[in-house]
Amino acid sequence: MRPRRAAGGRGRALLPLLGVLFVRGVQIVLSLEIHVDAHVRGYVGEKIKLKCTFKSTSDVTDKLTIDWTYRPPSSSRTEFIFHYQSFQYPTTAGTFRDRISWAGNVYKGDASISISNPTLQDNGTFSCAVKNPPDVYHNIPLTELTVTERGFGTMLSSVALLSILVFIPSAVVVVLLLVRMGRKAAGMKKRSKSGYKKSSIEVSDDTDQEEKDDCMARLCVRCAECLDSDYEDTY
Repeated sequence: MRPRRAAGGRGRALLPLLGVLFVRGVQIVLSLEIHVDAHVRGYVGEKIKLKCTFKSTSDVTDKLTIDWTYRPPSSSRTEFIFHYQSFQYPTTAGTFRDRISWAGNVYKGDASISISNPTLQDNGTFSCAVKNPPDVYHNIPLTELTVTERGFGTMLSSVALLSILVFIPSAVVVVLLLVRMGRKAAGMKKRSKSGYKKSSIEVSDDTDQEEKDDCMARLCVRCAECLDSDYEDTY
């Protein structure tokens, strides 16, 4: 008899996953399905959303109820933290007092909630239960929440991303300026080799310099002639 009970226990544990449930030996096909994220990771002080969606074969009425529960790690104690039936009833006592808010829409099959100002003590297992009479039998999905502090690696990645967003545009501008300066220098070098038409200012400067050089040359010649004539008179 004990082996039969063990086998039956395993059957009851697996059948809800297949959409079938046994209640007092009667086979019941589940008409209400619930889906949640199996694992959720959050950070201290940053709002966390616990998603829960459901599908029911019956229309949503004011009889629909939603219950969220919480179980701390390594504990069998279960704490009710949120109840919904036409109105929202977040817990007013315990660990999650004044920190649970409604984030769903029952008419869209959404039964999600949010946790404000999460702490490391919020780690644990959450369950979402939905009943929409006559659909009351369903699977019981669980969400494991892990809350951690943002470490140096996360902060470093944010800083690195910001640096990239600032550095890349600056680097592009610098490269464009260097390319433009290089092209300008190459053009000037090419014109200097091939010879290019000088401006009026440059021509004027060159003419003045030539006139000065010519005057100096004439003065030198005149001085040389004077010295020669003085030398001839002595004889």
